[in-house]
Amino acid sequence: MSDEPRPGPFLPTLESLGEFVCPEWFRDAKLGIWSHWGPQSVPMYGDWYARNMYIEGTDQYRYHLRKYGHPSEFGYKDLVRLWKAENFDPDGLMDLYVRAGARYFVALASHHDYFLTYPSALHRWNAAEVGPGKDIVGLWQAAARRHGLPFGLTEHLGATFSWWSVNKGADAHGPRGGVPYDGADPAFEDLYLPNHEHHRPGRRPDPVVPWHTGNAWWHRRWLDLVTEMIDRYQPDLLYSDGAPPFSPHGIDAGLRAAAHLYNTSAAAHGGENRAVYTHKDRQGHIRRIGVLDVERSQEERVMPYPWQTDTCVGGWFYDVRAVYKTPGHVIEILVDVVAKNGTLLLNIPQLPDGTIDAECRHLLTELAAWMDLCGEGIHGTRPFRDGVEGPSRVAVDGFREEQASWDAADYRLTQRDGTVYAFQMAWPKDARAVIRSLDPDDRVASVRLLGAGPMPFEQVYPGGELVVDLPDHGPSRYVNALAIELR
Repeated sequence: MSDEPRPGPFLPTLESLGEFVCPEWFRDAKLGIWSHWGPQSVPMYGDWYARNMYIEGTDQYRYHLRKYGHPSEFGYKDLVRLWKAENFDPDGLMDLYVRAGARYFVALASHHDYFLTYPSALHRWNAAEVGPGKDIVGLWQAAARRHGLPFGLTEHLGATFSWWSVNKGADAHGPRGGVPYDGADPAFEDLYLPNHEHHRPGRRPDPVVPWHTGNAWWHRRWLDLVTEMIDRYQPDLLYSDGAPPFSPHGIDAGLRAAAHLYNTSAAAHGGENRAVYTHKDRQGHIRRIGVLDVERSQEERVMPYPWQTDTCVGGWFYDVRAVYKTPGHVIEILVDVVAKNGTLLLNIPQLPDGTIDAECRHLLTELAAWMDLCGEGIHGTRPFRDGVEGPSRVAVDGFREEQASWDAADYRLTQRDGTVYAFQMAWPKDARAVIRSLDPDDRVASVRLLGAGPMPFEQVYPGGELVVDLPDHGPSRYVNALAIELR
C-alpha cells in the first residue's frame, strides 16, 4: 500500500490535522456502546489472556494449563479456533443498545493479540478464516446502520509487537520446564510475530512498548492494516489504544491513518469530514488532530474541547470473576462526563457465543428506563458554564473508578435551547433543591422535574440562586434532573 493517504483536505502533518473540527454528531451523541469482543473471550477469564497465558505463575497461565493444557502444546493459535460466535445476534443487541440511549456503536477490529475480527486480504488470522467464519465487524456495521447509528472501529495494534513476545518463552519450573511455548514455532510466526528481541529468557517479560524504535517493518504493517480497515468499512470513528503510532521513531503512521480516515469521510460527504479519530495523547499539538480518549477515568472540570471516556461494565473481555458496575454508577459516570463536555463509550462484555449475560441485560434495561425519564438532559446538550456544582468529585487518578459519595448540594449541569438541566446527584432529605450556578440575569420561567412535571420554585436575589420544592422522593431511584426554562 502507498504511504500517502487518500487525497483530500488533510495532509499527514500536525499542522494540517490540527484543522480538525469535531463533527456535531459526536458532540450530540453522548453515549456509545462498544463491543470489545474477540477470541480472548473464549476462556471467560479476563483481559490480556493471550499474553498472560504465556507468563508462568499468572492466574491466566494456571487456568490455561488446567483447562486447555500446556502452552507448548495448546497455544493461542489453538484457542482462537474455539471462538465460534454461534449465537451472535447483532440486530437484537443493537436494539437493546439503542433503547438504552446509545447514539453510536463501536466494534473491536483487532486487540493486541494480532487477530482480526474481519476478513483481511493481508492477514490469515481473522474471524472469517479462523474460528467464527464470519465478518464480525461487517455484521456489527450492518446492524448499526439499520438502527441509524454512526459506526466506529477500535484498533489496539500499536503495542502488539512487544506485548506479544511472551509467546517465545518457556516455563522455568515444573514438568515442562525449558520446553518452548508454541510462539517459538516458525510455522506460526505470522500470528506470533518475529519479536524475539523483546523476549529475555530467565527474566521478567519486556514491558509493553507502544513505539518500537527502528522497527520499520511493524510501522509499515500497522499502517497497512489500519488502512485496510478504513477502506473496507469507512468508519465514522477510529480509536487507537494509545497515542497515534509511531512518532517520533519512524514514519508518522498515526498521522497518515488519521489523514486517510478524514479524507475518506470527506470524499463521501461532499468535502466535509464527519469522522473522528480518538487517541490517548494529551500533548496539545497532538491532541488537536482528533478527540482525546481517557481510559477508565475522567476529567476534573469542563474541558474546552470534546473528549471521550471509555470504560467497561466489568472487564474488557468477559471474565467470570468480574464485579460489575451498578446501573446507578454507570449513570453517574455518564452525567458527570457529559456535564464536562465529554462522551461515554461503554463496553458491554460478551460471552464467546456472542450473547450478553443477565446482569448486563438488567443494566441496559435500567439505563433505558432512566433515559426515558432523563435523556432529554443528555443527548444533544452542551455543558452549562462550569458544569459542576457542589463539593463532591469523581476520582481522577489513573484507572480508579470507584463510585463517588455524592451530597445533596452536588449538581451536574447541561443546557440546550434555553433550558438548563440540573442533575441532582443525591436526593435532598429536606426535599429542597438549591442551585447556585445561575446568575442574576438568568430569569427562570419554569422548573420541571423530569418524569414528574412542574415544580414550585423561587429565585433569590441579589445572587439569582434557585430554590425548588421537591417531592419526598424522585421519580428515578438513580440521578434525577430538573429542567430549568430560562426567559
